[in-house]
Amino acid sequence: MLKVLKTFQCKKCKKGIDQSSFFTRKEEVPVMKKAYLALMAVCMGLAFVALVTVKAQAASIKLTYSNFFPAAHIQSQLVDSWCREVETRTKGRVNIKHYPGQTLTKAGECYEGVVKGRSDLGLSVLSYTQDRFPVMGTVDLPLGYTSGKVATAVANELYRKFRPKELNDSKVMYLHAHGPALVNTRGKAVRRLEDMKGLRFRTTGAAALIVKAMGGIPVSVPMPECYELIKSGKANGSTHPAESHKGWKLAEVENYVTAAYCISYTTTFFVIMNKDKWNALPQDIKVIIEQINNEWLLQHGEAWDTSDTEGMQFFQAHGGQIIGLDRNEADRWKMAVAPIIDDYMTSLNERGLNGREIVDFTIKTLNSMQ
Repeated sequence: MLKVLKTFQCKKCKKGIDQSSFFTRKEEVPVMKKAYLALMAVCMGLAFVALVTVKAQAASIKLTYSNFFPAAHIQSQLVDSWCREVETRTKGRVNIKHYPGQTLTKAGECYEGVVKGRSDLGLSVLSYTQDRFPVMGTVDLPLGYTSGKVATAVANELYRKFRPKELNDSKVMYLHAHGPALVNTRGKAVRRLEDMKGLRFRTTGAAALIVKAMGGIPVSVPMPECYELIKSGKANGSTHPAESHKGWKLAEVENYVTAAYCISYTTTFFVIMNKDKWNALPQDIKVIIEQINNEWLLQHGEAWDTSDTEGMQFFQAHGGQIIGLDRNEADRWKMAVAPIIDDYMTSLNERGLNGREIVDFTIKTLNSMQ
């Protein structure tokens, strides 16, 4: 029996198989089985990770952003970069589709469009919605702004100070404001206050009060309609910052700029989000977005100033003429618009607001920055 166990003769090959080799191969079977099971476990793990990744991507938060600026405008470019920054810092958990040039909602419908959920985010002008934002409208008074950076800072400081209820139906991301708005005309130069009389100017918000106080006729329409309005002769000009000569191509339809910095005003722009969409975001994503907002509001202010310089150069390259005011004439213009500030203070009081406090804070903040 021992002899049989020691050597097993194969009928075909007639070769013996060593006993030790036989039992060694028999013992290899469980080892190979374990290796196979381990390999299967790794494959299943990789498949699970891939499945989780696919599900995470499918469940990423998708948002829409409505903006009235043309796609090529510097302010639209900043919206694009904001969207990309959010996507990058959230590692793709938030994806935003940007709709520039009023392709999702019109300029005057943007705020309400966000509130009602037609878009999740929006950028437009507060004064395009008449009388809806009385506290924030204080920023747009003819206070003699010198830069967009300063105007942007004033707008955000006013919002932080008073947290006006007029903005409670949206989540304010941040605010920004353009540089000094000047008097721009086609065909007729404005050198003296009397030259304003009877001229029709495209305006919005507080600018309409300014034009009226100086003897002009306000035509309140959003900026996207300005070019055709002036070109058609339905308006003699517009009040706007220098950037619009390039950003909105107005140097093609305007010939003169009256540099009345003494009464220059600004326009406040909002960047808001639908409140329900904001509240549904995970807390860590909210923190990331708030950090980005604080960075981007500064970039918007700086961009307004850079584009003002470029806009004025563009205007002059098209043959435009810049007209200055001497001190006496500047004082006359300041006196003409002075009642607007007092009247606005009164209108705030009539709404149950503290007009004096709001206006004084705005002026004091502005003066501390320029």
